[in-house]
Amino acid sequence: MASIFERIALVFRSKANKALDKYEDPRETLDYSYQKQLELLQNVRRGVADVATSRKRVELQAAKLNQEVQRFQSAAQRALESNREDLAREALTRKAGLQVQLDELQTQHAQLQGEEEKLVRASSRLQAKVDAFRTRKETIKATYSAAEAQTRINEAFTGISEEMSDVGLAIQRAEDKTLQLQARASAVDELLASGALEDPTGMVKDDITRELDSLAADSQIENELAAMKAQLTGGPAARPELAASPAEPAQQSQQVSPAEQPAVDQSRQEGYQG
Repeated sequence: MASIFERIALVFRSKANKALDKYEDPRETLDYSYQKQLELLQNVRRGVADVATSRKRVELQAAKLNQEVQRFQSAAQRALESNREDLAREALTRKAGLQVQLDELQTQHAQLQGEEEKLVRASSRLQAKVDAFRTRKETIKATYSAAEAQTRINEAFTGISEEMSDVGLAIQRAEDKTLQLQARASAVDELLASGALEDPTGMVKDDITRELDSLAADSQIENELAAMKAQLTGGPAARPELAASPAEPAQQSQQVSPAEQPAVDQSRQEGYQG
């Protein structure tokens, strides 16, 4: 059962990672990282300031204790000069107590000064790293922006971008609809021409009209063909004329009267039989 839940958790993590990777902008990630480094640098600087403040406070306390030590030293000296050995001993005793405190403060001061120097060196190194990261960040951001712009330009030219794909699909659909309408119009024209459909406006041509139109078209084609031949041969274009029949007699037949018509017909029949 545990393995099933682990696999489900893995699937959700992989899906979430893929979704985040899709919407992640490296420039924003770099800016965020740079901001976090600046915050870390600020924390280090505040630490340096706090240590320096503590060191300065120890220095002031040490200076004050040192003044007290000197004062008791002077008091013991004066008491001894006045033959007050008891007062001199008391002054030296207090001086010894203050000297112990002064030694502890000097030890703390040395430690704080060492920590301060370490933090200053760390702050300097971190400042150098932050400056280098900022330069690298700006270079990467500029390179990424240029690559992104070039990718969009190339996708626009090739038509594989989302916007251009939508435009290409719209154009394709328009062309398909246009071809479909043209094919339908051509099919309807053929059906009207063949008589399979009737034109409600009464503009349908009958068979005789279509035949006359066909003859006229053939005649026009023959004329154009003759003109093209004439251009090739360099001669005048021949005009199609009605030629006389070769079987036509050279002389016209004489007129026959109605009275002589039966005899003529009889002689023609005998000639045919002979």
